[in-house]
Amino acid sequence: MVKLGGSLLDQDGPPDALLRALATAWGAGRRLVILHGGGQHIDRALAARGIRRRVHDGLRITDAATLEVVVSVLAGLVNKSLVARLIAAGVKAVGLCGADGGTLMAEFHPRDNGIDYGFVGRIATVDPYPIQALLDARMLPVVASVALGPRGKLLNVNADAAAAALAVALGAQRLVFCTDVEGLLDGNRNLVARIDPQGARSLMACGAVNGGMRPKLNACIEAVSRGVPDVLIAGPSSYQAVLREGMGGTCVVAG
Repeated sequence: MVKLGGSLLDQDGPPDALLRALATAWGAGRRLVILHGGGQHIDRALAARGIRRRVHDGLRITDAATLEVVVSVLAGLVNKSLVARLIAAGVKAVGLCGADGGTLMAEFHPRDNGIDYGFVGRIATVDPYPIQALLDARMLPVVASVALGPRGKLLNVNADAAAAALAVALGAQRLVFCTDVEGLLDGNRNLVARIDPQGARSLMACGAVNGGMRPKLNACIEAVSRGVPDVLIAGPSSYQAVLREGMGGTCVVAG
């Protein structure tokens, strides 16, 4: 299971080194699933429409107008552009979003100190069958982080949390968060090669982990706590080694 950060999909899509690593792993017979976000694409599309970007505690407040942009950008432009690049690299990729086949089912995110997140969801259940069917057909599923909520509503969900939930449901042996940084850094900006949930929570508590790395680290903790054996955060220098051998970047272990 591979989660691609939105920063890697900006402009022309993922870096060539990452595409080669994914194509090599798939060509070697690995059963890969990709889940992606696309925050920077969404920000530009919102700006082009004159819609204000609103974020609280790392989550995008998503009203009806914002949801329309989120769905069209993630499940449309970003997803299909990534699929096209993978196919050009020799991979039989198929694009879908988490709502397809009822794969990712979500509940509305609760209010937080009076903040209404709107059409933002938290993953409630996962049906891995649609993904497994594609894997059995020797396809590489590419999943956009849009889930299905109550009464058929589409919901915007955090891509890191969605990747962890899907990895658990699939019984994945490895979950790799591919980012534009080399891994988790400590308070002195040194790479953390190995960490357990207690150590990860300590780093977050002391303020050493900020921004988009916080939800990523929380997703790592969730995945290892629920039985995914190998959870890694990888950067540009380690894409090949991590996808091939599970070595490099930061390894989050159960403890």
